[in-house]
Parts: sequence; C-alpha cells; structure tokens
Amino acid sequence: MRITPAAAAVPLLLFLLTWLSLRAVNPDAESFDRALEALDRFAMSENAQRRDILMARTGMLRNYDPLVREVNALSESVNQLRETAVVDSETAKAIDQLAASVSRENELVEQFKSDNALLQNSLAYFSLFSSRLGSSERDGPLATAVSALAAAMLSLTLDTSARAVREVENRLDGLAGQFIPTGDGPAIQALSAHGRLLQDLLPKTDNLVKTLFALPTGSQRKVVRSMILTHQSASRETARRFRVLLYATSVLLLGVLVHLGLRVRRGALAMQRRAAFEHVVAKISTRFINARPHEIGAYFQQALGELAEILDADRAYFVLAGKPIRVHAWSRQMVTCPPNWPDQASALAARFPPGKDGIVYIPAVDRLPPSRDRDALVAAGVSSWACVSTIDENGISGVLGFDALRPRPHKVEGLGLLRFAVDTVANAAAREVLEQERTRLETRLQQARRMETVGALASGIAHNFNNIIGAILGHVEMAEEQVVPGSRPRRHIEAIRLAAERASDLVDQILTFGRRRDSRRRPVSMQALISESAALLRPSLPSRLDLVVRDIPQAAVVSGEGAQLQQVILNLCYNAAQAMEEEGCIEIEVKMQEIESVRSLTHGELGSGRYVRVTVSDAGRGMDERSLGRIFEPFFTTRLAGNGLGLATVREIIQEHAGAINVSSKVGVGSRFEVWLPSIASTEATPREDDPTPQLGRGETLLVVDDDRKRLLADEDMLAALGYEPVGFSSAADALAACRAAPERFEALLIGHLMFDMPALDLAAFLHEIAPSLPILLATASTEHISVDELANAGISEVVRRPLASSEIMAALSRCLAPKSAAASAES
Repeated sequence: MRITPAAAAVPLLLFLLTWLSLRAVNPDAESFDRALEALDRFAMSENAQRRDILMARTGMLRNYDPLVREVNALSESVNQLRETAVVDSETAKAIDQLAASVSRENELVEQFKSDNALLQNSLAYFSLFSSRLGSSERDGPLATAVSALAAAMLSLTLDTSARAVREVENRLDGLAGQFIPTGDGPAIQALSAHGRLLQDLLPKTDNLVKTLFALPTGSQRKVVRSMILTHQSASRETARRFRVLLYATSVLLLGVLVHLGLRVRRGALAMQRRAAFEHVVAKISTRFINARPHEIGAYFQQALGELAEILDADRAYFVLAGKPIRVHAWSRQMVTCPPNWPDQASALAARFPPGKDGIVYIPAVDRLPPSRDRDALVAAGVSSWACVSTIDENGISGVLGFDALRPRPHKVEGLGLLRFAVDTVANAAAREVLEQERTRLETRLQQARRMETVGALASGIAHNFNNIIGAILGHVEMAEEQVVPGSRPRRHIEAIRLAAERASDLVDQILTFGRRRDSRRRPVSMQALISESAALLRPSLPSRLDLVVRDIPQAAVVSGEGAQLQQVILNLCYNAAQAMEEEGCIEIEVKMQEIESVRSLTHGELGSGRYVRVTVSDAGRGMDERSLGRIFEPFFTTRLAGNGLGLATVREIIQEHAGAINVSSKVGVGSRFEVWLPSIASTEATPREDDPTPQLGRGETLLVVDDDRKRLLADEDMLAALGYEPVGFSSAADALAACRAAPERFEALLIGHLMFDMPALDLAAFLHEIAPSLPILLATASTEHISVDELANAGISEVVRRPLASSEIMAALSRCLAPKSAAASAES
C-alpha cells in the first residue's frame, strides 16, 4: 500500500512534538533548589557557629556540643552541594575551595576549643587568687600590686593589644619584686603562673577567633551561589526557549490539523501562563533570598499580591501555624477579611482531601454539601478557594491560600506550581523567624555582658561576707545547744539563725545573678512559702505599714526552688514598702487561674494552662510611663540608696521558672505586681521526709585536714563542741603519714581546703586506698566543677558546704557513723 505524504508527516510531527516537549521540561530545577537550600543551611550553621564561638570566648557556653553539631552541619552542607550543584569544572572548583575553607575552619575550631578551655580555667584560678590576695583585709605594697595586676588582666581580657600585654607583663614583674609574707608564697606563685599563662592565652585565643572569622567562606559561598543561579537561569531559559518552539510548531500545525489546532493552541497558552507563574515565583524567591532581614516582612505583601494577580484571586494569605498563629495577608482595594479569617485556614485545609501535589481546590463553594466547613467558607465570603500546605513532623505547619469572592474560578493553570510557591514563602517565613531569633540572642548577649559586671562586683565581697555569716551560724548553733528549748532566748537565737541563713541565700542569689545554674526543683506550696515570708517581713516593715495576706488556696503549688521564690516575694514587698511614705497596707493575694489561649503580659507571655497568680499591691506614690518601662533593668533605680538589682533579680527568677510578670501603676494611686507561675497538681506537693535528728558525737576521733591554720583551729573547736575528738593537720603529707601509721585510730576523715601540696580529691583517693572502710567527708565552697564520678572514685561519702555549719556537719557525721554505731550496739 502506498504511503501518502500526509501519513508520513504524522509520525515525523509526532516525533518533533515529543522531542520539543522533552526539551521544554526543566529537570534540573529541583537539584538547583536543593543546592540553594544547602547554601542557606550553610550560612545559618556558620552564623550559629560564630555566635557560639563568641559565647564560649566570654565563658557563657558551658560545653562545646553546639560547636560539634555546627561543624558537622557545615560539612554536610558542603557534601550536599557536591551531590546537587556540580555542573561544570568551575562550579566543582568553587565548591572544593569552600570545602577547603570549611576544613580549615574545623581545624581552627578544634584549636579554639582546646585553648579556650585552658583560658577559662586559668581565668577562674587567677580570679580566685587575686581576690584572696587583694582583699580588703590586706593592705600594703603586695595587696596594691595584686590589685594592679588584676586590673591589668581585666583590661587584657577586653583589649588584647600589645600595649595591654606589656602592661600585664610589667605588673607581673612588679609583683615578682614585692616582698612576700610568710604563707603567701605559694599563692603568689600560682597567681603569677596563671597570669603568665593568660598573658599568652588571651591574645592567642583572640587572634585565633579573628583568623577563624576572617576565613573567606562568605565570599566563596556567594561565588558558588552566583554560579548555581547562573546555571539555574540558563536551564530555565533553555526550557523556556523550547516551550516557545513548541508553541510555534503547534501554530504551524494549525493549517494541517484544524480539528487539533484549537486544543494545541489552548495547551500552548496554558503553558505560557504556567511559565509566567514560574517566572513570578522565581522572582519572588530571588527577592526573598537577596532581601535584608528587615525587608522580609514587607516583601510578603508584595509576593502575595503578585501570586494573587496571576491566579485572579481577591485575597491571598500565608498562615504559619503555632502559638500564636502568624498571618501574612493581602487583599484588593475595598476588600477586607472577616473576623477569625484566615486564622481558620489551617484547620480547614486539614479537613479537605488534597488533590494533585497536595493542593486543595474548590472551584465553587456553594456546590459543596452542607457542612460546618462549607458554612465557614461562606461566612468568610469565599466563592472559590485554593490552598496548599507545608507539612512537618508535627502536621501542617503553614498554609498558602487564595480566595475568589466573586463567582469565578481560579486560573487553574497556575495551581500546579503552588507547591513551589508555598515552599518559597515558607522558606522566607523561616528565615524571618531565624532573623528574629538572632536579634533576640544578640539582645540576650548584651544582657549577659551586663550581668557579668554584676558577678564581678559581687565576687569582691562574697568571700568575706560568707565567712562572717558562717561564723554567725556556727556560734548560733553551738549556743542553741546551751539554751533550754522553747525559752525566749532560744527563740531569739533561732530567729538570728534564720536571718543568717536567709542572708547566705541572698549572697548566693547575688553571686549567681546573670549566670544562674540549674537549681533543684521541687513542689513548693505557695501557702507555706508566703506564710514564712510574711513572718520574715512583718518585723522589718515600718510600724506605719500593715501586711495583709489574703486567703491562699491550698492547691496553689508550683515547681521551683523555694529560696528563689521567697526572694521574689520579699523583694516585691520591700519595693512596695519603700514606695509608701505614709500609713497604708501592702496586700498579698494568691489566685488560681486557667488560661485557654496565649496571653501577653507586660513582661512575658503565657501559653495555655493552669497558673498560680501572686499579686503584691500597694497604695504608694506609683510610677510614670518612663519608669514603668525600665523598672526591671539592672542598676536602674529611682531611690538614692537603691542599687537597682531587686526587681532585676525578680525578673530573672520568674523567667527561670517559666513564668511572666504583669505590672500596672499610676502616679499617686499605687502599683500592682502580678507574678504568674505554672501550677502543678497539689497531690505532687508531698512533704519532705525529715532526716533523722542528728546526734552529738560520743568522742569519735576525726582526722581533719586544711591548709589554713586559723580555719583548721576553728573547725577543731566546732567539732569538739559537737562531741568529737578532732586531730588536725595542715599538711597533706602529715595526714597521710598519720593514717598509714594507725588507720584504726580514726572513725572518719574530713578534708577541707587544700591548695599547695596536693588537691583535695587526690588526698581523698590516697586516704581511701589506705583505709577503705573509713568514711571521708569533703568540705568545699562549690561542687560545680566536680562530677559525681570523681567524688565516687575518690571515695567521698559526704559533701558539706564550706564554711562549716554545725548542723550540717553534725548531720553528715551522724549518717556516716550510723552503721558503725548500729554494729557496735548489736555486738553489745
């Protein structure tokens, strides 16, 4: 059979159309997008790494786990770039240069971790020795030289220039030439050693940080991004050209295939609109990528408007799920959104079955069957609705929606690219959140630096003040044993002890202000806490003021640290008393309150849940708007005798307890402070089981070691008063010799402060090896840098606080000696 030319042309035309269609597809678009996402993750990881390096340099980063994660994230991003973005040799070379910089950056980070750990350790010891040697109790040239060295070292921590280094070196040389009193030699040697080490470490570490920050990763990343965008544009341009050719070929076929011409033409027009939509989405994506942080919010309106114009929609919005819900919306002129819309879009999108590419498209709302969802769309005035969602591990995280208010459908040709559009908008929203988080972290860093100043101020008086309080507590507890229980003198002594313990807690709070550690949380009954606080407040308030405590619900129980929460109540009441110059009353009220949705207060935000609200109100002079906005700032005060730390401490404590504060005040009327704390079930507030009553000693012999002779004699006097027979040693070698000679002579071992010849833990380990059955007690001011494993390996049975308190040491010795006493009783 003869084949006609028309029949022969059909396969050729089909082949031509097929070839053009295949070339019009852009298969590399997704690969380029993944490469750009990898570059964005690289930038975020690098910014986070540099932030954490600065935090570690200032001593605010407790461990280096974040740096390890960020190093791994940078390497992973580079590997992903190699997998997705290698198009030619120039791109591969640029990525290899970026990888080399990342490798160099990893080496510098490892070196920084080692140097910074040594630096922070030396700074701590230097501060300890300089505080001791330059305390206010000392005077003379040596104390002056130590103080000058400490000031020069502080300047070096802020400025590591050669001038500052020379100044520290001169101060060290001057200290070496001072006359050293007997007993201060080892401390001076340790101070000088750490000073010499810091003289080298501080400039070295800062230069290392500068070298790390000077690495050209930013410029290299921009080069790689430019290459990827160039290849992406070329790929899209090639696809666009083939689409144009496909359209031209379709037009030429119009004369030959009339009955197919209209369909081909409609298809070509649809592809053209799709290309326009893709172009708009690409332009939006590029705009968001190149936008500066403060411009992202404004670009949302423009992007939603451009997308709505393409789809012929009257309203467009992007709803970001969370608490609270965040909405970016656009609408035509004279068009508004009804209440609760588009806040409901996320919930509605989850209830409608998605179509292709996860897109929900309802061309005619009035044709839906009657339902609550249809009523919600009708109430919002929607005639035609299209939306697409982004999904994360928690479900729908964001919804991009378009409303047509008039009876006309969306231009469905663009709906297929809504997935690309929602990803672009979602990435921009995520970047906006990250920029806000970065700003918040910068603010917190500035606050932390101010808190560091408070810590430096407090550390100068803490040592002597704690010794004074320890002496008061020791003498009070010994006096309690000589006074008849229940008598008036006994009650006065107990009141003195309670006040001294509160003073000790107050010093601890001041020292930890701005650099708080995790406290031991336990259920706290607000009823008991406020009753105890009121007992402390009433004797100290002026006689013209009354303290009124309203009925407190028994179910008002929170999880927290009792001493800190009591400090909040005391500070607020003292602040109220100072604001009242005439007669009046301070009122404390506690209420339980359920919150169903997010609530913003003047200082903080509350999520849904059950809360305890503690209100302290007064009828004082009140505050104006300017003072009200600054009352929680450290060092801000309106009183000549104030230090500006009371309310700042209150805010720190409430933030640590996941609470918030609401303040209202009016000049001449008074002020009202509301403290909101998360409530826990009252059944959880189980009372603590009291420890067995400690017993006085029965002449047990104790080996006591402390290198400070005066402190050793005071400890021996306290232990003797408690009924024990202390044998004191100021040298670790003498203590070891005595234990080796007659280990059965001693019932327990107490190790105090050792600095010169042997660390306390090492001495404990040697003594435990000599006499494994003897309990060992460690007296220390802080166990922050001692792990549980180290204590167990050294054979430590109990840890008590330094300076010694008789009740605490008596309880610890009772626990340690109880097994031996029980065994002796059984034998008798």
